[in-house]
Amino acid sequence: MQRDKKQYKIKSYLISIVILITIWESLSIVISSPALPNPYVVLYSFVEHLRTDLPKHFLISGVRVLCALALALSLSLPLGILSYKEKTDKFTAPFLYILYPIPQIVLLPLFIILFGIGNLSKILLISLITFFQMWMTIRDAAKEINKSYVYSLLSLGANGWHVYKHVVFPFVLPKVFTGLRISIGTAIAILFFVESFATNRGLGYMIMEAWSKADYASLYAGMVAMALMGFGLYIILEIIEKKVCRWLYLA
Repeated sequence: MQRDKKQYKIKSYLISIVILITIWESLSIVISSPALPNPYVVLYSFVEHLRTDLPKHFLISGVRVLCALALALSLSLPLGILSYKEKTDKFTAPFLYILYPIPQIVLLPLFIILFGIGNLSKILLISLITFFQMWMTIRDAAKEINKSYVYSLLSLGANGWHVYKHVVFPFVLPKVFTGLRISIGTAIAILFFVESFATNRGLGYMIMEAWSKADYASLYAGMVAMALMGFGLYIILEIIEKKVCRWLYLA
């Protein structure tokens, strides 16, 4: 049964890829512009870059995204879980509501001034933006916990630590992965922006350099690499989720 599910999933991915390539090729024929090259031309360019600079750019971008997500999660998880307590939430919620709507992306020049043009400024900006997304998701999950679960545990002699360990954390854990999935897409989008500014490394830089040279095949090769990074992170996250949230996949 499990094997059939895996085979079906692989087939669905393959079908999706074929459909996307077909749409891409059809559009390239209809538009007939150098700005939208044939997917096979892009594939050739992608393979050529694999032999030269693509692995370096991919690795640097991947490290930036992973470090940023890890930092954001390490800060948002305790804040979100602690929001289970109404007193804590009343204190922290106003900060979330005031700061979250602010477009933090505009802080990039300030981050570069404060932390330099290296990896630190880029990681901090990505983590800042994804931090608020994760915090909001985890906080909302913690607020949805049915109090009867807590009262039942307390009636058995449990203390506050036991409540967080056996009720709050397991309840919000699936939402943690939801927040991470949302944040991966955001992180990669922000990654392109931060790597197109004051840097000479990363997939964003590779894309912008190709654009400046009107090398559209290389531009799309960089975009494909960025998409593959996001897809790979989603797959890894799903594997981890199935390991730590097994009760969601029992049916």
